[in-house]
Parts: sequence; structure tokens; C-alpha cells
Amino acid sequence: MVHVPFYRNYGKTFKKPRRPYEKERLDAELRLALLTLDEKNPRRLFEGQALLRRMNRYGLLDESQNKLDYVLALTVENFLERRLQTIVYKNSMAKSIHHARVLIKQRHISVGRQVVNIPSFMVRMDSQKHIQFSLTSPFGEAPPWKSEAKEPKDSRQEGCRR
Repeated sequence: MVHVPFYRNYGKTFKKPRRPYEKERLDAELRLALLTLDEKNPRRLFEGQALLRRMNRYGLLDESQNKLDYVLALTVENFLERRLQTIVYKNSMAKSIHHARVLIKQRHISVGRQVVNIPSFMVRMDSQKHIQFSLTSPFGEAPPWKSEAKEPKDSRQEGCRR
């Protein structure tokens, strides 16, 4: 059977970059997009503040670092420090960084009440104190309703007949 292409009267409005996380390209775009604009430009103010808020929420920048120039100074190590895998290791919940990855993939770690099985999960500053072993994990504490040990039944007290 002959395949006839489907013709449209519209096309894509943008083209995805071949390497979406290339540092040089991202820096160049940030400089072009926000830093070349005037300081009082509403777009620069709005997008810049949103970017800085996001970076503060993830703990990549301090509250005192509220300029766009600090965003350009971020390195890969800054982002790697905020991964769940790294934080689990730094909190001494795992013996090594590899052990932390295994614990996360095997669903032993939860952030708040949500079990997370993605080692690259970016942890926010307010969620960092809620990282713990999940309730279903044998490494963590058991839920209160399961902590009560059942007493073994004694056959002599049951009054069994022989």
C-alpha cells in the first residue's frame, strides 16, 4: 500500500536544542535573554525573580545571593549536592553513595509521606528535614500499630485436651 504523507498548513514554531543541558549554550541564552535587558525591564524583573526564588527553594543559592550573576556562577557540583542520593549519604542513612542509590531504588526512602524511588530527585530545602526511611522499610521504625509484639500463646493456659 502506498503511503501518502499528511500535509498540514502549519509547522512547528520552535526547534528543540540537540543538547538541552549544554552549559555554554545555557549561559549564552541567559546572558542574551535576561542580562542584556535593561535593569528596569519588566520581563527581566519577573523572570529573574522567579529564577532566583526557584534557586533559593532548592538551596542552590543563599537568601543573600539575590542577583542573576550568582546563577551564572553555579556549577554542576552545586546541583549534584541537592540530589536525594547525595543527601541520603550525607545524612548517614547509607554507607556509601552507591548504597544510597540502592536504598532509593528499592523504595526504602521517603520524603515526607511520599516514597521516592528516583535517585536524581532534587530535594528542596523545606523537604530536606523530612527525609527518612519509609514506613514499609525494614530499616526504619515500624508504624505504631505494628510495634506491639504479639505474645506467644501458651498451650498450657489454653486448656487443650489430650
